[in-house]
Amino acid sequence: MTLINETHDPARKSWVSSANGDMQFPIQNLPFAIFREAGSQSSWRGGVAIGEQILDMAKVAKLTLFSGDAQTAAQAAAEASLNTLMGLGEKANSALRLALSQALTQGSEHQAALEGCLLPQNSAEYGMPCHVTDYTDFYSSIHHATAVGSLFRPDNPLLPNYKWVPIGYHGRSSSIGVSGQAFPRPVGQTKKPDASVPDFGPCQRLDYELEMGVFIGQGTQLGQRIDISKAEQHIFGMCILNDWSARDIQAWEYQPLGPFLAKNFASTISPWVITTQALAPFRHKFTRPETDPQPLAYLSSEQNSQSGNLDIELSCFIQTESMRQAKHTPQRLSESNFKHAYWTPAQLVTHHSVNGCPMTPGDLLGSGTQSGPEAEEAGSLLELTQGGKKSLTLDNGETRTFLQDGDAIIMRAQCRLDGAATIGFGEVVGTILPALV
Repeated sequence: MTLINETHDPARKSWVSSANGDMQFPIQNLPFAIFREAGSQSSWRGGVAIGEQILDMAKVAKLTLFSGDAQTAAQAAAEASLNTLMGLGEKANSALRLALSQALTQGSEHQAALEGCLLPQNSAEYGMPCHVTDYTDFYSSIHHATAVGSLFRPDNPLLPNYKWVPIGYHGRSSSIGVSGQAFPRPVGQTKKPDASVPDFGPCQRLDYELEMGVFIGQGTQLGQRIDISKAEQHIFGMCILNDWSARDIQAWEYQPLGPFLAKNFASTISPWVITTQALAPFRHKFTRPETDPQPLAYLSSEQNSQSGNLDIELSCFIQTESMRQAKHTPQRLSESNFKHAYWTPAQLVTHHSVNGCPMTPGDLLGSGTQSGPEAEEAGSLLELTQGGKKSLTLDNGETRTFLQDGDAIIMRAQCRLDGAATIGFGEVVGTILPALV
């Protein structure tokens, strides 16, 4: 488990003035992304967020300000994807975090050299943070699972295995895009309850899912298991994930093998990856109600019980085409918190590997929709509209049961705690285009 050290000191200030104060990317955060100058044909490379600036790691690496593991990691962070950096593991990444924190602190001897390595974030565009080598989506919110199950099985919303095993399915990495992704409305088979044969055409019940993404760092070989006590060492960091869902296609196709075309047309992630080290102050206890089954031994440890969960505030907004034209700000749909998850990131990683499945740097694990215990904390329209039975009225008078063409969904996340610096994840934005028919 990553320990609190000087890089988390809430009193630490940076010589980058915009990094001091209540904002998303203070010196205590230092997340990674892949970027280039907006509208340019310059090379993609790694960068670190500091205040409203990006520290260009390609330029930093050439300065050779660091040594040992920190310099090795700096060179990896300069590449066009973060896969190499992710694969270096906890020791090298911790060394780079410490070196960057010290170099960006007020009074650093490296200030003059690093000032020439900064680019304003509003002058950059972002690429995928890494090549997503594989993608698995889980179902780790019991509140979401119960709410959705109640729509279809009111008397038995949770299937018998839910409280025993982390449920997941293998997704499609080729359709994952970074924030700003715009995609056509999916097309597929659907079947109305009273119809004798299915229809083919554009999805009519398009939805979002408010999730967190977990990026695998150090990988494993075929047959190797990850013990839960070491699972955190294999997590590089986390991002915000919108796992778009075609609910009408899903209802017809999901039995008996689960999601397919309803899930593989688009998933959108935030560009900034918040490292495991940055999240250390915001760890939260993992507990289960006494009446629920306790996790099996391979999914349980004292460390996971004491600090396996994470206190991450989540929020979801909508901006319709009409709202954009009228220059209206996005309207919030719901708020939730990742600490309500029924399974921790360490448990997801451990279970994924328990049968010897190899894990690779850049693998992405989706948490599943993160809904809270209250109805207004739902992480999808399926829940907020009770399966489309209850229409939502927006502030401008528009109504929604499911998403329409031109709608943009914006998701944000941040960590706040007394005695720690607030850190943010940025945001993830995705927009729906008309179907290609």
